[in-house]
Parts: sequence; structure tokens; C-alpha cells
Amino acid sequence: MADQQADPVFQIQRVYLKEASLEQPNSPAILLEQEQPTVDIQLGVEAAPAADGVFEVAVTATVTTKIKDKTVFLVEVKQAGIFEIRNIPAEQMSAIMGIACPQIVYPYLRSNVSDIVTRAGFPPVHLAEINFQAMYEQQQAQQAEQPSGIITTA
Repeated sequence: MADQQADPVFQIQRVYLKEASLEQPNSPAILLEQEQPTVDIQLGVEAAPAADGVFEVAVTATVTTKIKDKTVFLVEVKQAGIFEIRNIPAEQMSAIMGIACPQIVYPYLRSNVSDIVTRAGFPPVHLAEINFQAMYEQQQAQQAEQPSGIITTA
């Protein structure tokens, strides 16, 4: 029985859409423009304890499309997951919450962004696959260079 309590545990409790917003501040005039818009995509990952051995990991995407200096649409989506993570060595926890959990949550985020943009009447925005391990390693390298302890997200 004691051995079972020491076994590592990694379980998905729930994946859910935490926040979603769509703004079209320059509609309808901007919709008559014929130029191709520019698209800017920003991603972020955050993790926080929710209970003992339970963590919420969220992936956020902000998609901004503009024609010249005017916004066509702005979509912000935060997709989150609740994960039970127990009996994992402390030095591995950061990587699990920065790589494994976002990899599980991200496909749901991609789908929701595409759906919101399509329902708004625009061609879908397909977010590219993300290598969360490379993103995590880049953040770790940046943190090593910044002794201030500030956590940054890409």
C-alpha cells in the first residue's frame, strides 16, 4: 500500500475554455478593405496550484489582424486544464507543467481560435503546431540570464 502512494501520478482532470473574446473595433468599414491583413500571434503558458497535488495549466493565444494600422479583429483565448500531478521529483515539475500539460491543452486552444474566427465571418486562422519543449528551454535560458526572477512568456 505504501508503494502505491509513492507511485508517480499524472492525470488530466479536465480541459476547459477559461476565457474567450473577439473584438472587431473597426467594423463594418474595415470589412470593405481589399488589402491582405497582417496577422500577429502571441502565445503564453501559465501554471498555478489549484489544490494539493492539483494544478491548473493555461495556454493563452492572442491573434491580432490588421490592415495598415487598423485592427480587423482581435481574438484572445485562454484554454486551461486541471491536472493531478503527485509524487514527481520537484526538479521535473516545472518541465511537466511547461511542456507536457501545454501539449495536451494546446489542440483545444487551436480549435477554439479557429472556430471563433470562422464564426465571426473570417477565414479560419490555423495556429501552427508548437514545440513546447523548445519554448520551455528558451524560457529557462532567458531566466538563467535574468537573475531578477521575472518569468516571461512568449
